[in-house]
Amino acid sequence: MTDTAAGESAPITNNSAPADQPGVRILAQYIRDLSFESPHAPESLRAPVQPQIDLGIELNAQGREDSLYEVELKLTARATRETETVFHIELAYAGLFQIVGVAAADLEPVLMIECPRYLFPFARRMIADLSTEGGFPPFMLEPIDFAAVYAARRAQAAGQVAGNA
Repeated sequence: MTDTAAGESAPITNNSAPADQPGVRILAQYIRDLSFESPHAPESLRAPVQPQIDLGIELNAQGREDSLYEVELKLTARATRETETVFHIELAYAGLFQIVGVAAADLEPVLMIECPRYLFPFARRMIADLSTEGGFPPFMLEPIDFAAVYAARRAQAAGQVAGNA
């Protein structure tokens, strides 16, 4: 045991957690696909009416042969004014994760909830930067409740299975 003075914390090492403790480690983050379109610029930049913005979220995860997991967060933002597209952003942002100490039954929620939580702040910043570089005010995504997204998708899948039975 190490002595520490009041207000100090003991040093933390990467190997301090027992091997059976659950853990998620990000090995890499990267842009898989990125697109920004502003088909009616510069006229769309000067319109006084705020556009309507629709956001789409898609999550994908897959295991790899090297016992790592790739998780992809795809965000689609489309701004429209009446019937005209003001801008359209598509971002597929992914991460390579090492997950240890997680039971097989708990792996899917970790991949579809916790891993996207790690990726989201970086993807959010890219969307804001893209809209700004396109000449628009920064489009700041609200935080996403990935647990609610996961629960809704599970409920939808269960409803489809029940409907097919």
